[in-house]
Amino acid sequence: MLDKAAVILDCYRPDGGSYRLTELAELTGFSKTTTHRLAADLVRLGFLERAGAVYRLGGKLFELGTLVPRRHGLRETALPFVQDLYEATHETVHLGVRDDRDVVYLERVHGHDPLPLPSRVGGRLPLTCTGVGKALLAFSGPELTERILAEPLPRLTPHSVTDPVRLRTAVEQAQVSGLAYEEQEAALGVCCIAAPVFDGGGTAVAALSVAVPRARFSPAQLAPAVRTAALGLSRALRQAR
Repeated sequence: MLDKAAVILDCYRPDGGSYRLTELAELTGFSKTTTHRLAADLVRLGFLERAGAVYRLGGKLFELGTLVPRRHGLRETALPFVQDLYEATHETVHLGVRDDRDVVYLERVHGHDPLPLPSRVGGRLPLTCTGVGKALLAFSGPELTERILAEPLPRLTPHSVTDPVRLRTAVEQAQVSGLAYEEQEAALGVCCIAAPVFDGGGTAVAALSVAVPRARFSPAQLAPAVRTAALGLSRALRQAR
């Protein structure tokens, strides 16, 4: 709930402007039903106020900010690097963070070609089926890897890795190279390359990725741009600490 709630609160202007439910749904990409449920929860908790048909910031925004502080700051710090990565590739760029066994998307910039991607801002997908997720998994500690490998692996497409041995190999390769790959494992016809983002420790706090149509997936060409953006964002996060 906190991840999606943070996305809704990100929509609000600093001057305290108000939004109708339909406007919030359009801005967040959530369905009207989901937006209505989240907004109602935020009103109940005091983070939003409702006046007729519109919602505005309530008096407890700071409290919610203390619950998800790094994600708000991370997104703001990451935006220039997300934009740079898009300009370097003109492909779809993702910024994601880990929430238990899922990746939660904080930002997505569409490429020139529409891709049949299941990702959306505020949405989540299994770590094991995405490039961003594999990059996060590779740098989130061996305990998480072992826990995930011990249970049935999710399948989003026929290409999703459901063999624990194959997944372990992919994680180990990502740990060595600093890059994670995904080929049609989240959506048919789409491949992805991702790199972890750090803020000074050995655990990834986020990951950046580029998703492209399978026909023009060229890791050798995309890797330098993805790696450069991730390193730049890591440096900026360390300096901001």
